[in-house]
Amino acid sequence: MTRYLTRDAAAVAAAVLGPLGLAAVLLPWRGSWPAANVALLLVVAVVAVACLGNRLAGALAALSAAVWFDYFFTRPYERLTISHPGDVTTFALLLAVGVAVSQMAAWARRLKAVTVADAGYFNRIVASAALTQQAGTPYDVTEHVRRQLIDVLDLKDCRFEYGKLLGQPPRLEPDGTVTTRYGHFPVDEFGFPEEDVELRTFSNGQYTGRFMLTPKPGSRPSQRARLVAVALADLAGHAVGTSPAHAA
Repeated sequence: MTRYLTRDAAAVAAAVLGPLGLAAVLLPWRGSWPAANVALLLVVAVVAVACLGNRLAGALAALSAAVWFDYFFTRPYERLTISHPGDVTTFALLLAVGVAVSQMAAWARRLKAVTVADAGYFNRIVASAALTQQAGTPYDVTEHVRRQLIDVLDLKDCRFEYGKLLGQPPRLEPDGTVTTRYGHFPVDEFGFPEEDVELRTFSNGQYTGRFMLTPKPGSRPSQRARLVAVALADLAGHAVGTSPAHAA
């Protein structure tokens, strides 16, 4: 968390100072370059900040670029006023394009993060499915899945229980929601309940056991992560249900 806060703080600083620094570098060519060319170069600074930071940093960079463009490159110089109608248009376009590009860069960065997470989830499911097809024992599969669940759901601990259902703990449902004896629990808003959560396993519709999930304080796994956990538990349930010991 500290690393992300430091990165975002640096991005905000770059958003304010980056366009100013670039404007200072371009200042000697103020009389010879068209204002539109300067605006395009300032957009490059906005894109760089947006790619490294967040949406706020990108928007601040767009505003900073527009302000310094007005101050240094439109007449009257070194005043926050614009006298030429064409410069007004360029200023407005610089601000609008800068904001739009910064939002697109932030969206692309988020899409990349989601894609990487999905690939990781897929690999976990494939590895667990392959293990169920090998000659390992049900214990091997449930132990493998137990470790996967700890990682996927950011748990403090997890254990697998055979046998009958005991008690009425909160339950992670097949659709990724969590229910308690009082009804639906808003995991996306508050995280997991502050007690063990059960994740039941089945084979051909028959109950085979359950994983008891011990959350970390403040743990808030995403809906996607919870659905992956259900898929992993299904693989464990199949391995337990088709074992000779269970059939006996």
